[in-house]
Amino acid sequence: MPQNATPITQDIRGSGLAWKVCVATLCRLALNTARRFAYPFAPALSRGMGVPLTAVTSIIAVNQSTAILGMFFGPLADRLGYRLMMLSGLGMLVLGMFAGGFLPFYGVVLAALFLAGLGKSVFDPAIQAYISQRVPFHRRGLFIGLIEFSWAGSTLVGIPLAGLLIEYMGWRAPFFAMGGVGLIGMVALKILLPKDGKKTIRHQSASGLWSAWTRLCKERAALGALGFGFFASTANDNLFVVYGAWLEKSFSLSIVALGLGTSIIGIAELSGEGLTAAISDRLGLKRSVASGMSLCIISYIALPLLGQTLSLSLGGLFFIFLTYEFTIVSTLSLCTELLPGLRATMMSGFLAAAGVGRVIGALIGGPVWLAGGILMTGAVSAVMSGLGLACLIWGLRGWQRMERDEGEYNP
Repeated sequence: MPQNATPITQDIRGSGLAWKVCVATLCRLALNTARRFAYPFAPALSRGMGVPLTAVTSIIAVNQSTAILGMFFGPLADRLGYRLMMLSGLGMLVLGMFAGGFLPFYGVVLAALFLAGLGKSVFDPAIQAYISQRVPFHRRGLFIGLIEFSWAGSTLVGIPLAGLLIEYMGWRAPFFAMGGVGLIGMVALKILLPKDGKKTIRHQSASGLWSAWTRLCKERAALGALGFGFFASTANDNLFVVYGAWLEKSFSLSIVALGLGTSIIGIAELSGEGLTAAISDRLGLKRSVASGMSLCIISYIALPLLGQTLSLSLGGLFFIFLTYEFTIVSTLSLCTELLPGLRATMMSGFLAAAGVGRVIGALIGGPVWLAGGILMTGAVSAVMSGLGLACLIWGLRGWQRMERDEGEYNP
């Protein structure tokens, strides 16, 4: 070991953090697939359970609402430890998926996907906080970007595999597969992660859980990040819920061709996450967020102009989702340092704000599209993104990262 090696670099090299990140990414792949697979396979689920399609879309809505409920678990993670909350989140996934597989009734499947969604909302802030506690700020974008590969992976790998399982083994097969992966992940993380020590929870002492949210609300940087998450997510879902209708109407695309468009979005998300891991630390996280959001705003404005041909339209969508994913993952990396003593609280708050934004974006997307087509959709998304960027600039004005003793980073 070089003489100038710090405790931080020793931690990264010597604590098996790479293996922990790999296992955590696979666990998140199962959680993300459970969150997203009902979208494309809603007809298959409705036929399997013998319920109307609208009943399955209600399940999807309930599943999405768990992002908001996750905000209550962030303070618990800061108080009780990140390892415990990661295992709890995976436990919810395992319980939900096996219940849905063994008891294929509508009420049980509704509860199953609710538990899976809640498990993701519990697991994500905990793993983000766990990693950020062990990785120096100048490498945070790399590690957060790596675990975010699981989001694009759910579209490019998880959902196609679920489709094959449904095709050859029936609609219940993905439930057993995701439950099995979650169970294996629980065992692996229980072995790999040391038990939470006193140092993890020292900052909470005897204070109540709500004091964490009181502190967050007093921090301008944290509030600016929450506003950014809300407006940026509203803007993206405003487009996401109608892009299929736009392509179908403009170019008379078939279902297969629309599926190709979804694959392009998945590749764009993967590219954005890879770009974050590759350059965000070198560029600087604040500069990365500002640059990425600015390019995303330009892309929203340009999208109607690119709608003359199918190739240009798909290229425009690719660039929007690439810049959006790069921006969001860079923002996640930045948020891990806004409240160093309450990382999971901060991350769960950001994810909850983004979840509310997605709900609002989905609600306004249809009416905006019907009122003014892709031109108004692009304009509204650009304005919302601009508001989000303004919130973040306001919040980070004068913010300086708190320097801490390197001994805080422990395996």
